[in-house]
Amino acid sequence: MPLFALVCTDKADHEPLRKATRDEHLAYLNATGCVTMAGPFLDNGTMTGSLVVIDVADRAAAEAWAAGDPYAKAGLFAKVRIEEWKKVIG
Repeated sequence: MPLFALVCTDKADHEPLRKATRDEHLAYLNATGCVTMAGPFLDNGTMTGSLVVIDVADRAAAEAWAAGDPYAKAGLFAKVRIEEWKKVIG
């Protein structure tokens, strides 16, 4: 299956919402079984977005996965970019 990178940018001043939804988000990442790596973007220690790499069948599956993320459902993101990604190193 192809890999897809989700590059998610938080809305400004939404760190409290991110923190309040974090446990549910992490449970989703673990429960779906398709996440190969994930983590937040930081600006001087403040979480400002996310990078999530998922292994799913196609772009439609990646879009569905992104829509089901509790962060997305809570309205945390200003923008989500989904790109097919090829792992070369690591």
